[in-house]
Amino acid sequence: MSADRIFLLFASMVGIAVGGVIVLVPQSRDLSLAPYFWVLIAFALFEGINYARGGGAAGSVISMQMRIIGFVIALALMFLIPMAAGIQVKIL
Repeated sequence: MSADRIFLLFASMVGIAVGGVIVLVPQSRDLSLAPYFWVLIAFALFEGINYARGGGAAGSVISMQMRIIGFVIALALMFLIPMAAGIQVKIL
């Protein structure tokens, strides 16, 4: 399985996890760090681990198209899960 496909699976899991936290822990919506930054932090950790696992080789990085698609997937899940639970989601 390529790193791009693993990243898309990871992005889906991050989106579900962040959406679940927003639903199950209402106080998390009032933190100073917005939930979409949680997604960016998780992606940065994935990139760092992927880079280290590849031994620093340039070929082990994820393409920019997959990063954008993964970010859109994670954000969509992050907003759709709370909306399905009946929670009003604020964008900023």
